[in-house]
Amino acid sequence: MDKTSSFSSQEGKPIRCKAAICRKAGEALVIEEIQVYPPEAFEVRIKILCTTLCHTDLSFSKYDSGPLVKFPRILGHEAVGVVESIGEHVDGYKRGDIVLPVFHPQCEECRDCKSSKGNWCTRFAEDLVSNTRRYGTASRFKDSMGEDIHHFFFVSSFSEYTVVDIAHLVKITPEIPVDRAVLLSCGVSTGIGAAWKTADVEEGSTVAVFGLGAVGLAVGEGARLRGAAQIIGIDINPDKFVLGKKFGFTDFINPTMCGDKKISEVIKEITGGGVDYSFECVGITSVLSEAFTSTRTGTGKTVALGINPAAPTELDSFGLFRGKHICGSLFGGMKPKLDIPILVDRYLKKELNLDSFITHELKFEDINKAFDLLEEGKSLRCILWMDKK
Repeated sequence: MDKTSSFSSQEGKPIRCKAAICRKAGEALVIEEIQVYPPEAFEVRIKILCTTLCHTDLSFSKYDSGPLVKFPRILGHEAVGVVESIGEHVDGYKRGDIVLPVFHPQCEECRDCKSSKGNWCTRFAEDLVSNTRRYGTASRFKDSMGEDIHHFFFVSSFSEYTVVDIAHLVKITPEIPVDRAVLLSCGVSTGIGAAWKTADVEEGSTVAVFGLGAVGLAVGEGARLRGAAQIIGIDINPDKFVLGKKFGFTDFINPTMCGDKKISEVIKEITGGGVDYSFECVGITSVLSEAFTSTRTGTGKTVALGINPAAPTELDSFGLFRGKHICGSLFGGMKPKLDIPILVDRYLKKELNLDSFITHELKFEDINKAFDLLEEGKSLRCILWMDKK
């Protein structure tokens, strides 16, 4: 059946649908009927086909204080959908297009968006507090009592319908299965991009990845595609080592098995002086310090992908003085509208391994089970199908 067959009767009107609402920190999400209002100028209303969750969703479901904490809220920022309707001044999108909503904006007009040096968006990226990108606290969601529901990172994919600004939207070819495309909304693109764009890993280099969740494994996949000679995975879960081989990892270190030796010492022993590139994918400052120490003196580069804004980081200043580099990486340095289609193409050419990231599939109504699987370390990515019976 044509996914767009019922769209014309709903255009310009609120749509009633189901959403998983986070009403209180630490509590299970609640499936409720909500209303999703039509898109305003520069916005698109999307019917979500499938979604998934990452540790950011898990973390924000538990935070109970801070400037980014709001309740009630619709979480979710990894999804694939089909365009249901568009607002004014929307060019390049039409009803029926398959699209990928992405938390990181690309306005395509500001100085940084036009620059090839990075993926920052001067116009929009500083604002993480608003509900809608151009309309501040205005929400497109209301619950059954008519009260506003807050958006999450300008996506809010834990709903059958959502409204997204075009700065956060990437049109993709329908040739790629949607349950593979959804992986490119956040975590997998972040890891691959960190290896390709931020570090610019070259053929024959050595790499260490601290933390083998979806982002860390994606770093390994990116390094594999770049021809890295040695890719070392560091994780306390030995089950990740078997999985890691599918993404090109050649060596593994379990920190609990290192005895009195530091991880950086073990890495220097097996690489003959340290790796060319290290990636911290955990968000623990002591791990970031070890990642930095594990790189080669003079040329080593460390990329920080995890973050703990509340904790200061201590680094070997003499290592910095002797030529080591360290930098952060947001969304892997990827410009969503330019780089995600490249990843889609690499997958369709059977070069990029996306299949191995999917460990579970569930109905959307079972979303709390997906949260449990992720928190227990049993899931990389669990696909949540909106229409699965």
